[in-house]
Amino acid sequence: MSRLKKTDIKELTNDQLVLWLQSNELEPYRAAQILKWIYLRQADTFDIMTDVGKQIRKLLSRHFSIVRLETARTEISQDGSKKYLFKLTDGKYVESVLIPEKDHYTLCISSQLGCAQGCRFCLTARGGLVRNLTRGEIIAQVRDVSKCLGGSKRLTNIVLMGMGEPLANYRNVVSAINTLTDSNYGLGFSSRRLTVSTAGLVPKLSNLGRDTTVNLAISLNATDNKTRNMLMPINRKYPLEKLLDACAGYPLLPRRRITFEYILIKGVNDSTKDAKRLVKLLRPIRAKINLIPFNAYEGSEFNRPEESAILNFKEILNKNNYTAIIRYSKGQDISAACGQLRANLMPDG
Repeated sequence: MSRLKKTDIKELTNDQLVLWLQSNELEPYRAAQILKWIYLRQADTFDIMTDVGKQIRKLLSRHFSIVRLETARTEISQDGSKKYLFKLTDGKYVESVLIPEKDHYTLCISSQLGCAQGCRFCLTARGGLVRNLTRGEIIAQVRDVSKCLGGSKRLTNIVLMGMGEPLANYRNVVSAINTLTDSNYGLGFSSRRLTVSTAGLVPKLSNLGRDTTVNLAISLNATDNKTRNMLMPINRKYPLEKLLDACAGYPLLPRRRITFEYILIKGVNDSTKDAKRLVKLLRPIRAKINLIPFNAYEGSEFNRPEESAILNFKEILNKNNYTAIIRYSKGQDISAACGQLRANLMPDG
């Protein structure tokens, strides 16, 4: 007799669980009960769901599991950032980074194993794309890290800025976002505190604005097509003109702005001319700018600019009434900074 293969119940949305319950002649309202146990009460087994009947719990246990990611390794930076290497059920690995802020935590999560975008400054891209993460694997990064936290600080902010291009895994990412932000049968994070970062998959931008109310961040990194083509191959398909037109038409909520991430690379995109071009490019858009000094890694062809060049770039933007912040990446000593995640390596690799 073959053994029934169990599905991780986190792979089901509320609507899908309702349909499964109805197909088994069970009341639809049970879905909310079950999902509250999983997400709000962090249940690891169906047995502890005391307001769900014993026979229903047995049925759930026969068909479903509640999977935790296996923590293969954790590293703690001098600045307090913590990098998790998670082993997935197929033996592949993914990384997430917990970043301590003044009064809360931010968690940087991944949407893919590896990345297909090929950005020349990014270590993750060197391994190519292995596969998309499932909705359950995306959610699990947040659910599992949340359970481990102690002390007075809470995890309040989520950024999809880890491994992968979120908009290239659109269906699973949006499905996971819906659960992360649902206060009835999800994890209840505010959509104002969840940010999706993209290299610029233009056709998916309007969909994201239609399907969610999360924050949008654009990885820009250049002010002309020649330079951006060299840094980010996606620009050959969706050049700056198309990308910025899509940003100008993005359906922003009141008082929201698009964040433009600009990695400053010595001698490539850090000149006074670049700063002035950036001012003009972003004029039609409600924008703010994160300046990220390049995070060097072994074998990189690029270098970090001098501090004077970084400050000059910021000053030009500020003088032109842009909110521009220098984001000094945390976790650099454990390769947890922006563009340094590469979990397709084995734990001892």
